[in-house]
Amino acid sequence: MKYLVRDKIFAIGDDYWIEDERGRHAFLVDGKALRLRDTLELKDPDGRVLVTLRQKMFSLRDAMTIERDDRPVATIRRKRLSLLRNHFRVTLADGTELDVSGRILDREFTVEYDGELLAHISRQWFHVRDTYAVNVVREDADPALLVAVAVCVIRMAERETQASP
Repeated sequence: MKYLVRDKIFAIGDDYWIEDERGRHAFLVDGKALRLRDTLELKDPDGRVLVTLRQKMFSLRDAMTIERDDRPVATIRRKRLSLLRNHFRVTLADGTELDVSGRILDREFTVEYDGELLAHISRQWFHVRDTYAVNVVREDADPALLVAVAVCVIRMAERETQASP
C-alpha cells in the first residue's frame, strides 16, 4: 500500500494529511507548535492518535521517539560509524532494529529489517516537488509506524542540514 505525503514544511503547526493511493485521507500529521520540544501526532481520519513522535531532549545524539499509548515503540538515531551519510537506525521497544538508508533529503530511501525491504520511500512517481510516497511492501507491517519512521527521519535530516553552517 502506498501512502502519499505532501510536505508542507512551512505550514503553521506543521499539520498535513497523508493520503492512501486512492486519494483518501489515511493519516493526519499534527504538529504541536507550542511545545518545548518537537512533537508530532499521527492521527487516523477520525482524529484518534495512533502514534506520537517526539524529539528526545538531553540526548547525547539527536534522536526521536515514537510512542503509542504513552509507551515508547521505537527510537530513531543517525547511525554512527557508517560509510553511508544518510543512514539511520530504528530500535524498537522489543530490541528489533530497522535500518533506514538512502538519500533522505531527496526522499529516496528504504526501511529494512535484517536485509528485508519493509518500505520504500520515493518521490520518483511524482512531479510535484513536495510529494513523496511511503510504499509499505509487507502486508503484515504496521503502516502507521513506517510512515512515522519516514516522517521522523526526514525531520531529523532537515534539522541537521539547517544546523550546519
